[in-house]
Amino acid sequence: MKKTTAISMIAMLSVALSASAFAQATATQNVTLAVNTVYKIATSGNPGPLTITTGTAGVDALNAVTDNSTTYSITQNFGNTVKITAHMDAALPAGYQLNLGLASTKGTSAGNVDISNATSGSAVDVVTGIQRGADAGQTITYTFSASASAGPLASTSRIVTLTLTN
Repeated sequence: MKKTTAISMIAMLSVALSASAFAQATATQNVTLAVNTVYKIATSGNPGPLTITTGTAGVDALNAVTDNSTTYSITQNFGNTVKITAHMDAALPAGYQLNLGLASTKGTSAGNVDISNATSGSAVDVVTGIQRGADAGQTITYTFSASASAGPLASTSRIVTLTLTN
């Protein structure tokens, strides 16, 4: 009798479980997705002072100084026509030259580009053909040179602007 009661209870439990397994409710949602155009560029900080302190006797070109202690990073999803341009807030006086070089794994670096006279209306391309994605921790190299005939230059600052654009 105990065996029959146990089997009957197991059978009823099985029927109840199978009935609840087929009882379901559903709900739906409409989800709208979009990705906007993203242009981001950032630098790691400022380079150290570029101070020319020596030259070679009999040569007008003084010994150039270089700083490559800073980096830049970009993220962009626009397309393969994106580039980075550079300009300064004011041109350098004649006889002084500032070159800028940006490394890149996503685009084509123009190498060391003279930005001495590049102002907001005459920005120069420093990296072109940048592909979609991210380019992180890329080296920025500044090279400052001067001719002895230009004379000394009192400590002066320039703001260099890097622009990610299409």
